[in-house]
Amino acid sequence: MSAEEIACQDLNAALAEWRGKGFRLDSIYPADEPHTARLSRGGERVRLTIRPGEPLPTTSIPNFRPQFIFTKAVGAGGEGRAGMSYRDLITGRLGGRYIASHIRIAAGGPVDDWVHYHAVALQMIYVASGWVRVVYQDQGEPFVMQPGDLVLQPPYIRHRVLESSAGLDVIEIGCPALHETFSDHALDLPNGTASGLFSGQHFLRHEAGRTPWTAFDGGEAQETGMREATGGLAEVRTIRSHGSASLHFPAHDGELAFGFVLSGSAQLDHRDGQPVAAADAFVIPPGEPWSLSGCSPDMRLLHVTTADMPALVPARP
Repeated sequence: MSAEEIACQDLNAALAEWRGKGFRLDSIYPADEPHTARLSRGGERVRLTIRPGEPLPTTSIPNFRPQFIFTKAVGAGGEGRAGMSYRDLITGRLGGRYIASHIRIAAGGPVDDWVHYHAVALQMIYVASGWVRVVYQDQGEPFVMQPGDLVLQPPYIRHRVLESSAGLDVIEIGCPALHETFSDHALDLPNGTASGLFSGQHFLRHEAGRTPWTAFDGGEAQETGMREATGGLAEVRTIRSHGSASLHFPAHDGELAFGFVLSGSAQLDHRDGQPVAAADAFVIPPGEPWSLSGCSPDMRLLHVTTADMPALVPARP
């Protein structure tokens, strides 16, 4: 049954009104600045939107458009899904191919989240500061993520954010940039443990406190196991200068080469050069080497690279 489209001025107010009528939220998008939601009550379907006529997200992943992007740590994020603040780290989103968000929860305590999943080809969550308690399908009891911890959220894995510290900062990266978040009204989490793949990817929980530092060109790195979990689609590491003045990065032959400064300061040596500091982010186009010079002793960097993405989001199981 097709959904009736209803235009509204304030999506949150409209959601509260329709949920008060007994409708349940089935999906919402985009996560960083929601403008459309689909709800149902029995056989009735409605589509609430502040952007009437906009097409639904599709399974096609937009073509990659390489670009150098530098995002300063200024300005507050907009209100996103579940009351979280989202700051866009990749303006233009490389043609709609990738989204990177600096997500912040200012007040600690329970998070107004629900069991949900995403129609994505790739999605990862990295804790920059604070802590957050989460639960995932087939992964046992809820667990707490600390600074430096990461999870790979394979396509369609059910999960829920339960609570967080005040001032939680999380970096989320996904492909494609525009994707839909679906509710799962039937599954209660936790649901025990099970092994297996989710659309060809393994769930990954990286714990920084259990991971050794290894040599990296000019510094040290904590590897995450992302390459193995994604079947080669991505690599993620935390890098620190460890007293070195420079960190060197060869040209990347895939798609995304993304950096987020976790702490400290340095000079980004790429093209005309750019000073970088905590919470700054940048994207380097493929085929272009770069480095960080003049690193402060506390310099730490989240470094993410991806291979060529598929043309389509995996089919929903």
